[in-house]
Amino acid sequence: MTTHPFFHVTHVATLGAALDRLGTVFQRFEEQDSGCISYGLLVSGRRWFVKGSSTPAGISSLRRAVSFHERVSHSSIVPLERSFATDDGVVLVYPWMNGEVLYHPTLSRHGGRAVPGSPMARFREQPLPRIHSALTSIFSAHLAVEEAGFVAVDFYDGCMLYDFDEHRMMLCDLDEYRDAPFVLETDRLPGSTRFMAPEQSARGSLIDTRTTVFTLGRTLRLLMDAGDEEKQWRGTPEQMAVVRAATATAPERRFSSVRSLADAWQATI
Repeated sequence: MTTHPFFHVTHVATLGAALDRLGTVFQRFEEQDSGCISYGLLVSGRRWFVKGSSTPAGISSLRRAVSFHERVSHSSIVPLERSFATDDGVVLVYPWMNGEVLYHPTLSRHGGRAVPGSPMARFREQPLPRIHSALTSIFSAHLAVEEAGFVAVDFYDGCMLYDFDEHRMMLCDLDEYRDAPFVLETDRLPGSTRFMAPEQSARGSLIDTRTTVFTLGRTLRLLMDAGDEEKQWRGTPEQMAVVRAATATAPERRFSSVRSLADAWQATI
């Protein structure tokens, strides 16, 4: 039985024409620096998230995403339903998920995390048990990532989709996640400096699961703060100690795995 409008699609000449033929585009996302353009598509009463690119960097990223989703599946990660080619690019199809991304568009930078009423500001106003639940979802997803042999790359609040009605955290746009360990052969991996480990900006450094540990430690630090300047920590001293251990500059001083970090954090809740 056909489960979505792209079930039999393997190639289209252009994405725009295909979307017009299949349904109604109700939203466009064009303000990202990834080289990708995404659409909200309505077909027969059901909504889809369609992401495509024709730039070399964007195509490489989307192909990496296909490989990632072939090996990683988790209830808190938006699943990839379909991928296909265009004459000059690649397209990915995901189910539409309710919620709001906890970051502003990367090109226009309209709004901001600290602006009252922004998704991140509203998230930080949630009671701590809801923050803890969201963090548990993030950790649980990254346990699956670790088990599959991947390391988190370019994970930041733009990958966090929070449903304020259902109080549910979903992760999306994990396109840059990569097999680990590996040695960095460029000057820098993609990502937000707020979340990146030092080795992600050092050619020749080893990238492994301790890099993911650092990123998750920064996630704890930023989501458990009431503001954007990291001066309003809402957690306990014991929880801050976990954060500091996870974000040690030297990888060998961090937790050795996502599992050990998750266990240490859970013991403080």
